[in-house]
Amino acid sequence: MNKTEIVTLKNEFENELYGSVIPFWINHSIDNVNGGYYNHLDKDGSIYDKTKNTWLLGRQVWMFSKLFRQNQTEKKYLEIAKIGADFLLNNAKTNEGRVYFSLTEKGAPVSIQRKIFSECFYALGLSEYGKVSGDDRFIKEAKYMMGNIWELIESPEKLGRPVYNGTPKLSSLAIPMIMLNLIEEIAENDFSSYSKEIDSCLKKIRLHYYEGMLIENIGEDGKLHDSSSGRLLNPGHAIEAGWFLIHWAQKLKNKELLNFSSDIIRNTFLRGWDNEFGGIYYFLDIEEKSPIQLEWDMKLWWPHCESLYAFLLLYSITKREDDWKNFIKVKEYTFNKFPDKKNGEWFGYLNRRGEITHRFKGGPYKGCFHVPRALLLSINILEKLTEEN
Repeated sequence: MNKTEIVTLKNEFENELYGSVIPFWINHSIDNVNGGYYNHLDKDGSIYDKTKNTWLLGRQVWMFSKLFRQNQTEKKYLEIAKIGADFLLNNAKTNEGRVYFSLTEKGAPVSIQRKIFSECFYALGLSEYGKVSGDDRFIKEAKYMMGNIWELIESPEKLGRPVYNGTPKLSSLAIPMIMLNLIEEIAENDFSSYSKEIDSCLKKIRLHYYEGMLIENIGEDGKLHDSSSGRLLNPGHAIEAGWFLIHWAQKLKNKELLNFSSDIIRNTFLRGWDNEFGGIYYFLDIEEKSPIQLEWDMKLWWPHCESLYAFLLLYSITKREDDWKNFIKVKEYTFNKFPDKKNGEWFGYLNRRGEITHRFKGGPYKGCFHVPRALLLSINILEKLTEEN
């Protein structure tokens, strides 16, 4: 690749982010009457359900706060982030310090999950908004919630999830990887006070290492659990964890961790890519038994977003030709299949052959996050590569 190719890619990513994806959310998601954002948006941006999901509220606050951090003259980004941050602060938290999973249009509670992720994305969004706005209330609230999250991790019975005599004792990859990302976002380069937690998360993630990849669930003894859950590989999740680990390898100046992370990304992609129809499988069984998830062979937007950035980040460090080729391979499939050239933003769900199965752009788990995050992070890497060439 040469400088011209890199500049062309950078322009394409910028046009996609600022000309298609972000305008879609600005034009259709903002609730200027009640606050917060609508996230159930059809392909043309029309609202088909007014329920508001806190995962996506927190993520969208984070996204627009990040956009403002990068584009300080675009005050509208900060204003949009404030609409979501205020709505979360006023409505999302329970009296016990938990965070609801979904709210009504006006902010009344609808449901709560027996998981920590609503709390994580609540803290993620408020922390970034507090930093760029200079309003310490949001930073304090994010750090308070961070404390609550650690407590829930250490005492999972507080989540209200029953444990029976026959319940397998499995550790989930999702928890240590999201906590590493949350620490990175909240602490940034001042992470010394989290050294114990960082070390614990890294050790827990390593337990999930199997045949060069990261499996979703591992026995508490660090051994493979002989069950469908124990053999589950989510390629997108493993690759996303891989680039989280690369960020920490760079922060900690840890070459071994960098090599470990790089192997995870490459090996998982090799296993997860569909050589017949293209794209990345949603779920696989690590021992090639039949996955039990009915949607196992679908192609979702977010694993491709994570792989897009992971390989570009990897190439920027290694300058290996195979990392660049994999980046281009993912980019060509992703940009060919997911973007909606007519209405803007991306479709999220394809069948194995790459045909659209769900026409909406926003749902309970798809919002203003994976697509714009991958594009923004990739633009920054392409800018760096442009300067190097």
